[in-house]
Amino acid sequence: MAKSLMFSPPYASADACETQLKAEGHTVLAPSSLQALLGCNPQELAPLQPFWQDLPPDAYLRDGGRYRFRRHACFIAQNGQLTQAPHRAHWQPLDYNALHGGIERWFEPLDPAMVNQPAWGTLLLGLSRITSALKSKPADHPWYIEAHQFRIDTTDGIGRPTPEGAHRDGVELVAVFLVDRQGIKGGESRVFEAQGPQGQRFTMTAPWTLLLLDDEQVIHESTPIQPVGDYGYRDTLVITLRSSGFQSS
Repeated sequence: MAKSLMFSPPYASADACETQLKAEGHTVLAPSSLQALLGCNPQELAPLQPFWQDLPPDAYLRDGGRYRFRRHACFIAQNGQLTQAPHRAHWQPLDYNALHGGIERWFEPLDPAMVNQPAWGTLLLGLSRITSALKSKPADHPWYIEAHQFRIDTTDGIGRPTPEGAHRDGVELVAVFLVDRQGIKGGESRVFEAQGPQGQRFTMTAPWTLLLLDDEQVIHESTPIQPVGDYGYRDTLVITLRSSGFQSS
């Protein structure tokens, strides 16, 4: 059997991030670039990682799978301040998620102990600054943020990070952090022009690698994972920022 290829992420520097994001609709940052971009480094983010150990099962998988675990919470960033919004359902229209759109999905909230970590607010406010620059918004513009913790595992022999396939999220910016991956193959990130043929594929392997996506320019997906041994998993943190309020039915 031919050995599968694994392409390294096409890392951009923190200085080139904004330019590349505007021009190509996506950019990938190495963990070492997070300090310059967001104001926090992987060492400061490390205390967040244990909170992936107790994620509840995703009860809404329409393919009958048991491979996805998650938590969810909402925030509003404005004027350099971060406020947690009352817990709410995650909702997407069918136009953006043909598999799970059109239904209110109530996931368990993020652990308050994680939200209270100093790096958490720094991370989300840093992303709000990037989105304001990307979309030419003033400093006092509010951003409606949804945060998702995901663990995809190989309980069923295969795990699907994006069972809905290549998609958009209906937001301005999507940030995908790789938190951990253990004992797996696959999990390749794929980004395509929303209105064209060009695409990029690579595999994030280093914890706190960051993929930024201009959701209006590109569609994205991650390929299924399989275990290398008896069991494996892939942990990610997905943050979306939207200008005109939270998506709602």
